[in-house]
Amino acid sequence: MKEKIKACDSVLDLIGNTPLIKLKKVTDDLDGNFYAKVEAFNPGHSSKDRIALYIIEEAEKKGILSPGDTIIETTSGNTGFSLAMVSIIKGYNCILAVSSKSSLDKIDMLRSMGAKVYVCPANVSADDERSYYSVAKRLHDETKGSVYINQYFNQLNIDAHYKSTGPEIWEQTNGQITHLVACSGTGGTISGIAKYLKEKNPNIRILGVDAFGSVLKKYHETKEFDNDEIYPYRIEGLGKNLIPSATDFDLIDHFMKVTDEESAHATRELAKREGLFVGYTSGAVLQAIRQYASEGEFDENSNVIAIFPDHGSRYMSKVFSDNWMNEQGFFDSIKTEEAQKIEFIK
Repeated sequence: MKEKIKACDSVLDLIGNTPLIKLKKVTDDLDGNFYAKVEAFNPGHSSKDRIALYIIEEAEKKGILSPGDTIIETTSGNTGFSLAMVSIIKGYNCILAVSSKSSLDKIDMLRSMGAKVYVCPANVSADDERSYYSVAKRLHDETKGSVYINQYFNQLNIDAHYKSTGPEIWEQTNGQITHLVACSGTGGTISGIAKYLKEKNPNIRILGVDAFGSVLKKYHETKEFDNDEIYPYRIEGLGKNLIPSATDFDLIDHFMKVTDEESAHATRELAKREGLFVGYTSGAVLQAIRQYASEGEFDENSNVIAIFPDHGSRYMSKVFSDNWMNEQGFFDSIKTEEAQKIEFIK
């Protein structure tokens, strides 16, 4: 009898079980042991594969979705890609409302996966009719047989990480994790992981990362929404101009704000020094780790797990573009090494 061919039934079988990779060079001057949970190893290259598959399958179990229906979502790019990928396999249409802050790389990827994309202005209030929140809701109302994922206000966003990412980290560290450092956008990733880890060991420190121009840190500290905190910033998928119910602020011990510029340089540093070609928010996490370390958060016995949410290929026209970095003024104080490594033969 011939042995069965060892193959996945579809790309969806590859979601989850992403590796921990020890960070060495970028943290060699810090106390503690640092490991990256590299979510770019998911087939859709981001942590959002987890929630896309989980939420859609829960909708199927409840009879909310049938083949040929339409999935609609608000996204900075990654969730949209994951939803489009799952939709292809399961036979759904996909419509996405995307922030204009999303890179052209992300928008092109969404279109290449068969999604209908609406690009909405980034720097408008959440309740503005042009915001990607409002546009997604309108499209849902206008589209028969549609389901609005609504990741910012969907408990299933938290549940997906509670049931997958959290247990993976606990098992991979043999319960030795002392700190989790993760960006917060919708808040589903950090909240779901935190819920699981805190149940296992309430002493584990959950450290959030926020952006300047976002309301999350101040809301965490005061429980007050301060509109004066909001102003434009460049990092995608980090921070918010509203308070998502998918963020459980009670599970997060502290928030650290990071700048666009330092996060961009940290992203490029991860590629050059660790060989990790990851996204802008991963650089933000590394920058936050350094800031937390400067405040004495870690010691030599700390085992710190950093969530690196996505892949660097989605930022070729942004942080990995010398032109973009120059346009932002991020190279004003340093001379880029990359430019020196290109020589044109005529």
